[in-house]
Amino acid sequence: MTLTEPAPADRGAVTGARPGGPADLLHLRAAGTSLLLALPAGGLPVVVHWGADLGDLDDAGAAAVASAARTTVVNNDLDEPTVLALLPEQSRGWRGTPGLAGHRAGRSWSTRFVPSSVDVQRDGGGAVRVDAEDAGAGLALHLELELLPSGLLRHRATVRNTGESPYEVAQLALALPVPAAATEVFDLAGRWARERSPQRLPLVVGAHTRENRRGRTGADAPLVLAAGTAGFGFRHGEVWAQHVAFSGNHRAVAERLSSGDAVLTGGELLLPGEVRLATGEQYRTPWVYAAHSTAGLDGIAARFHEHLRSRPSHPRSPRPVVCNTWEAVYFDHDLGRLTELARAAAEVGAERYVLDDGWFRHRRDDTAGLGDWYVDEDVWPDGLTPLIDVVRGLGMEFGLWVEPEMVNPDSDLVRAHPDWVLATGGRTPVPSRHQQVLDLGNPDAWSYLLERLDALLRENDIAYLKWDHNRDLLEAGSGPGGEAGVHAQTLAYYRLLDELRARHPGVEIESCSSGGLRIDLEVLERTDRVWASDCIDPLERQQIQRWTAQLLPPELVGSHVGDRVSHTTHRANDLSFRAGTALFASFGIEWDLTRAPAAERAELARWVALYKELRPLLHSGTVVRADSPDPASALHGVVAADGSDGLFALVQLTTPETSVPGTVRLPGLVPDAVYEVSAQAPGDAPALRTASTAPWLTDGVRLSGRALAVAGLRAPALQPQQLLLLRTRKV
Repeated sequence: MTLTEPAPADRGAVTGARPGGPADLLHLRAAGTSLLLALPAGGLPVVVHWGADLGDLDDAGAAAVASAARTTVVNNDLDEPTVLALLPEQSRGWRGTPGLAGHRAGRSWSTRFVPSSVDVQRDGGGAVRVDAEDAGAGLALHLELELLPSGLLRHRATVRNTGESPYEVAQLALALPVPAAATEVFDLAGRWARERSPQRLPLVVGAHTRENRRGRTGADAPLVLAAGTAGFGFRHGEVWAQHVAFSGNHRAVAERLSSGDAVLTGGELLLPGEVRLATGEQYRTPWVYAAHSTAGLDGIAARFHEHLRSRPSHPRSPRPVVCNTWEAVYFDHDLGRLTELARAAAEVGAERYVLDDGWFRHRRDDTAGLGDWYVDEDVWPDGLTPLIDVVRGLGMEFGLWVEPEMVNPDSDLVRAHPDWVLATGGRTPVPSRHQQVLDLGNPDAWSYLLERLDALLRENDIAYLKWDHNRDLLEAGSGPGGEAGVHAQTLAYYRLLDELRARHPGVEIESCSSGGLRIDLEVLERTDRVWASDCIDPLERQQIQRWTAQLLPPELVGSHVGDRVSHTTHRANDLSFRAGTALFASFGIEWDLTRAPAAERAELARWVALYKELRPLLHSGTVVRADSPDPASALHGVVAADGSDGLFALVQLTTPETSVPGTVRLPGLVPDAVYEVSAQAPGDAPALRTASTAPWLTDGVRLSGRALAVAGLRAPALQPQQLLLLRTRKV
């Protein structure tokens, strides 16, 4: 085995025996996280420690940590200790879910990979790349493991067929161990309009498996799968978590064996026959990102947010105030009405105007037209230019809604090319929203979409695409034989986005997908915003956004102010609650402002002005969430990176358990700094209307960050569906 070492100045990252010894040890560190790897001469890398920083380790210290973690042999068991490598194998004694599941006509189903080279790099936190082979099985393996500067760990694997016959891959997933102290598992469930609902259960012997079989990241996808110490919360407890960065079918697993070993694994969920490797062909897994925190779920979120903000592709310009036309006009597209709406939006301070569904041929409702991506000549005889000119003249960008992968059977496209629809078994999949799915694995269908989208962007001054995807991929068969096609569909979708971005680098794209679906780190390599949910009822959005923040920072999450009565729930809410909820995101408006009272439009303009003032803070600071003893209330906020400023929202969701409010703690501030705390207008309206206003709201208060986090403030009595904004400025 060969080991490519870093430059002499960086040699401190590699500890332990040199190649030829029983095992080399590699210690990588970043942002309070340590990764200690054993690199045995005849086996795949083994994670000795993944968790809190171990500090500076010399060779002896690293060897002592590895020795203390060594597995022992017990009665009536294998005669050699089980080795849990990054890729778990039965040939090394692993009796849990295997890392690689596949076969060659029933053979080569169990592997024993032997490394041929190990490359260690010290850029950022550090990385290791391993090449290995199993000559008997006719397979080669490439492993990649990186510790990023944010403290995030990410890994993926590639398997290549070196044999003379085809090899079918059923699963390929790497494993990260979690210690016995992790006794609870946490993830997110959900459905349309109620995405990302938290759930927690004991991490017992067996596998907690979350499978996404929707063909796109679903509303019930786990988003982040975490294991942690008993009772861990937002601000306390030790947590290990992972996210599968893939927009198609995927699987995330927390598994504990009777031996006590526990792991987090994840990867793509492959349908039968989706990956059959001919000689020389290879399959690569998605990246799986993993994070460790000694400060609860907020610590996990902070690592993901820091990583996303460090990317070169992360949006750098201020996130514009969006006016989206959907809940204002629906399919009723009329130039005069849309022009009037644009003027009203500009008056309150909107910066981007998005024309939603209904602009293309035959699209008078949701039963027809998908696939016919031409501007409807009957509705728009002069094209979109007259509306775009008005929007641009008002100082706003123009955006357009599209749903490229979807087709209505009632469309010119399907009538001309029925074979372009995903289907299998000689039957059409069960319809959903009167839609089927275009087969992007068909080169002609893919080229058609590229040509149409490219033409729309070339012929119109469009700065933004709202890219929707409104149905699951069920029975997603590709080609004449109807072979399972989700894997190919997902990769083709990525290629389509990549090509459009290359041709139109200035155009921003939103991943919408039935609202809060198709949200993952891989699609965010190609998009600039996600739509958290089709439900903009602020009561529902408080929880949806609270848990979306477990992965994404506020600037990537779209949230709009709707009409007083919600489109999806028919619940009525004050403007202060609607706008105060949307404030902690990428702010927008989805409301027929032409029919709004003048007083409400004036109040909305004040909220827009506040968003513009605070977005530098909201979109760069640290997200904090407090654990509330009463589920009827919630507190969240954003604190500037240097701790100089903060904005918090005290939210009354439902009627509280007690008539007299308790104290509210403000976490995340600099402990020894002194802060002036005040209500932030216009988000002070609920507190000023209440009959029980806390004295400090009117008299003002100055307290240290430590006192605010530990002792807190007496909360004012708020009514259900109200919030109070609190500003904390360092004195």
